[in-house]
Amino acid sequence: MMARTLYTLLFFLLTPLIWLRLVWRARNQPDYLRHVGERFGRYSVAPAGPLIWVHAVSVGETRAAQPLIEALQRQWPTHRILLTGMTPTGRDAGAQVYGDRVIQAYLPYDLPFAVNRFFRHFSPGFGVLMETEIWPNVLASAKRHRVPVFLANARLSARSARGYQRIAALACPAFANLAGVAAQTDGDAQRLRALGASPVDVCGNLKFDVTPPPALLDLGHQWRSTLSGRPVWLAASTREGEEQLVVDSWRADGDHAALLVIVPRHPQRFDEVATLLTQRGLRVGRRSTGLPAADIDVWLGDSMGEMVAYYAVADLSFIGGSLLPLGGQNLIEAAACGCPVLIGPHTFNFKQATEDAIAAGAALRVADAADLGQRAKRLLADVSSREEMRAAARSFAAAHRGATQRTVALIAASMDRAGR
Repeated sequence: MMARTLYTLLFFLLTPLIWLRLVWRARNQPDYLRHVGERFGRYSVAPAGPLIWVHAVSVGETRAAQPLIEALQRQWPTHRILLTGMTPTGRDAGAQVYGDRVIQAYLPYDLPFAVNRFFRHFSPGFGVLMETEIWPNVLASAKRHRVPVFLANARLSARSARGYQRIAALACPAFANLAGVAAQTDGDAQRLRALGASPVDVCGNLKFDVTPPPALLDLGHQWRSTLSGRPVWLAASTREGEEQLVVDSWRADGDHAALLVIVPRHPQRFDEVATLLTQRGLRVGRRSTGLPAADIDVWLGDSMGEMVAYYAVADLSFIGGSLLPLGGQNLIEAAACGCPVLIGPHTFNFKQATEDAIAAGAALRVADAADLGQRAKRLLADVSSREEMRAAARSFAAAHRGATQRTVALIAASMDRAGR
């Protein structure tokens, strides 16, 4: 209790900085200043009937939640889904994926008065947090309001677990307040149990159950038809500092026959990356202005919600966040689209999925940027090897499906035991 009190006091003291951060981020994304009241527990949307609350912090979690949300709707057809997030891009993704099938709102900041308002206003039957969204006051308030909260698709790297252990007096009671945890892997489950979560079951990764939308696959194929057979090398979900490394590795082979497509992870960086590319003397096209022209070097993927189309157009993909020590991004969506993957050395955030993909032949790990360029050149010239990786990627994705069914079964059994 003392640890949570100190945490709350610190959160209050930092509130002015939180406001400044919202204003700062609104320079590139004005939507950060919309729905501000929701961040403090004030809502205009009225709850209608019984609700199931699902929290997905941003774009990746919002899209990964799709099979789970659809399964929850089938299991509890009289309930509506309340989908909360923390970012405008996540909210936009929710609108694209779910339309008006869900109620959308921001989860308030982890301040007692704000989270208490949230639970009084919506009064959900139970909640599902995606991945590792642990907020001490949210979980304490949920328990006071008798709202069971489950952690789904839960992952916890060894590095993150060590961080939580350093604040065990605050973190362990929060994990203990969970009604149940559906972990991605055995390693995740062990680390979550060590922090006080119980019960913890290994259910797998929900992202394997996300089916690539046919319309986006068709869009990627349409893009390919305009390229006259030109090979495409995709750098997906790149992070700050990686675009320059990718361009240098692409230029090092001296063969620019391949079209380089770069899709930055964060949309607020689109203009920054475009400037970086033009300053390096490259001929740059942008998805926001249409199809790639025949004479460009790089096509900048400055669109949201079209990642599947980029994987569909690519002969080969590199998954960002992994050349620098940032922990990597998830390669499951690329595998589901049958896109061969190159991945850098830093993948601690998605360790198990990455190692399994490499073992299955769906992905290859590169040592650094120079190795990335060399591997990419060899694979782009080797159609048979790419086709083997493409088939392995699809098989890998198919073999790991089923997490949604296991997760819903876990939640349903827990709710039955509680008589709810």
